[in-house]
Amino acid sequence: MEAGVSTQTVSRVINNRPDVAPQTRKRVQRVIKRLSYHPSHIARSLIRGRSNTLGVVGFGLEYFGPSQTLSGIEKQANNLGFSLILYLVRDPVNHNVKKIISEMISRHVEGIIWAVPEIGRNREWIKEKKPLLSIPTIFLTMDRCDNQSIVSVDNREGGRIATRHLIAQGCKNLGIITGPLGWWEARQRKLGFEDALMEAGLEVNEELVFEGDWSPCSGERGIIELLKKDYKLDGLFVCNDQMALGVLKATRQTGKRIPDDLAIVGFDDIPEAAYFYPPLSTVRQDVVELGFCAVKELGFLIEAIREGKKKVIKPKTTLIQPELVIRESSIYKNQTRTG
Repeated sequence: MEAGVSTQTVSRVINNRPDVAPQTRKRVQRVIKRLSYHPSHIARSLIRGRSNTLGVVGFGLEYFGPSQTLSGIEKQANNLGFSLILYLVRDPVNHNVKKIISEMISRHVEGIIWAVPEIGRNREWIKEKKPLLSIPTIFLTMDRCDNQSIVSVDNREGGRIATRHLIAQGCKNLGIITGPLGWWEARQRKLGFEDALMEAGLEVNEELVFEGDWSPCSGERGIIELLKKDYKLDGLFVCNDQMALGVLKATRQTGKRIPDDLAIVGFDDIPEAAYFYPPLSTVRQDVVELGFCAVKELGFLIEAIREGKKKVIKPKTTLIQPELVIRESSIYKNQTRTG
């Protein structure tokens, strides 16, 4: 050792321990400065049995929700002193779960946030008799599952409040442009739409249901198809704001007046929604808070394991409540609709 002392003494200097002679401390610090030495946080954390690292398995950062959720995860992880390892899957339905988990464990993550949306049967592996997960894991955006901790936005309630608002505006012939119905979120929003119609004693007309794919193009196609049907459509729930943008474009081309002829509510409240023409009423889902909450819950689980209290923490499902943001696209200017 260049400073002429043991590695234990160097460690005590680096950690600012008091049990080092002043002369020795200065000598070690001079050598550290000359060599530009930096301690390995990874090595130190592994010695302590703690990596302070979380794994995040995600998909679809081109979509508003997943990208903002990741932002929330990063911010809260930083607040709590965790580093992140991100693994993005290319195919949300057919991906090698065992390989992903093995890689995460080999990198000594203390917990995993599984942020791949529930699509089709891509969560069936969770129910296997021999569980693959040996470390704490939080799942995002999926249906309730026994013995798993889940954090989701209440998409069904979002569909309800959007549809109730349209009904309150006097709409009687309501349609919906859904997301791809293989996605759990899309199905939940459709169920909320149906709930609100049944509450109001209105018929769920399957002829006024169009399945989109989250894109503006599918919103444009959807409204064109729905308007071809002679059902006097006067209210429309569009299950994300990107598709609503396509709806607004197409309705202008057909001469429909929004909201006088057709009231529209979207979902997400993307930053641009307030600048659509007309400004878009929408359901705000706090996906940044979704990420915050996931890291917070995972932190609780990790701390319980560190303290030997793993059995005390019971898995739970946390639902983040959405909020209706009312703008011009859904406010009918007269007292009653004549549709």
